Amino acid sequence: MSAMSRISMILVIVGALNWLLVGLFQWDLVSALFGGDAIRESSGLSRVIYALVGLAGIYSIKFLFETRTPADM
Repeated sequence: MSAMSRISMILVIVGALNWLLVGLFQWDLVSALFGGDAIRESSGLSRVIYALVGLAGIYSIKFLFETRTPADM
């Protein structure tokens, strides 16, 4: 797995965990760590994190269409 793929997967996991916390507890981890409020106004750094997570999600779509061989596992 390439470095770009690993970074993408880490960001997707962070995004998924953040949405889990929002869904269960109405608490946004990214906003808590980097400032702002996701609903009203986010800090610049929070918006960058949200954008990176979104881009990682788009990049990760390619994993749905990759075929894996036994050597890759």
